[in-house]
Amino acid sequence: MSISSIYSYGKQFKLESGKKIKNLQIAYQTYGKLNANRDNVIWVCHALTANADVFEWWEGLFGANALFNPNDHYIICANVLGSNYGTTNPLSTNPVTGLPYYLAFPQFTVRDFVSAHQLLATHLGIDQIKLLIGGSLGGQQAVEWAIIEARRIANLILVATNAVHSPWGIAFNESQRLAITADRTFFANQPNGGEKGLKAARSIALLSYRTYDAYGSTQVESVNDKTDQFRAASYQNYQGEKLTNRFNAYSYYYLTKAMDSHNVGRNRKSISEALKQILANTLVIGIENDFLFPISEQKYLADHIKDAQFAAIHSAYGHDGFLIETNVLTNIIGTFMKESSNKKIIKLQHTA
Repeated sequence: MSISSIYSYGKQFKLESGKKIKNLQIAYQTYGKLNANRDNVIWVCHALTANADVFEWWEGLFGANALFNPNDHYIICANVLGSNYGTTNPLSTNPVTGLPYYLAFPQFTVRDFVSAHQLLATHLGIDQIKLLIGGSLGGQQAVEWAIIEARRIANLILVATNAVHSPWGIAFNESQRLAITADRTFFANQPNGGEKGLKAARSIALLSYRTYDAYGSTQVESVNDKTDQFRAASYQNYQGEKLTNRFNAYSYYYLTKAMDSHNVGRNRKSISEALKQILANTLVIGIENDFLFPISEQKYLADHIKDAQFAAIHSAYGHDGFLIETNVLTNIIGTFMKESSNKKIIKLQHTA
């Protein structure tokens, strides 16, 4: 059903900072086929620790029988720069030393994600993306791409994301990095360096992804006589260990730095003026009780992107609701896509 591939860029890849990376590789997966008109591309931008297998982590919205399926669409999801799922990252080999980069890896930004994926889109011969969609860090990437290449993106869906990362969000990320760097093995230049720190960082992050109500309904004790070994404590340990089994502290450290860098107004006239450059039919979805990306941030996007539609959902899971509430998202996004298709037909009729 899906094809996993690696794109190798033959030239030096220049970062926003001016630094360069040699031998850039981008891991990506595709589902379905590009149609004759080459206008059925759905490009997915993944969140912080996700991979290119969107059918795995956004199941319900993407899948064989889902709204976005390989029979109707050519679906692409590419792993971002710095992530450890196949794209060049801090554990990749530094061609200068022949050893992994570790902390010698150059710092990168969300715009560098976009630059890398622009190269991949060109390599794949994709001139227009029918729909660009992303949530959280993926949404930050999607909004940047829609500004940088406004005419390449026909439709845009931004979920639980923002135009500039907030001081609140940066503070959460810094707290996680403090946990990672408190583990002195992080500086030992070994693949599992900072593992205990990463476990603590994940515990911190989870509190920003979920809500009081979510913990109250899933981690509440069934007895009143406990003084230790609480379910909530076990859950935090479990989630931390899950991440350390599939991710590394160096990628996590750099990716949170990239998230902090997100500001569509950087080197542009202003944040609001940057958002006005978006030409895509846009839907912005916010989660009413999102603790990390408050709904005011999505309302700002919708207010400043021309003719953008806005929808709000409620989820007991808070920010993580964008990955979990797929039935609700399917209804909202399905309606939006039908309306966008009708707009296109009307526009073609007027042109004729």
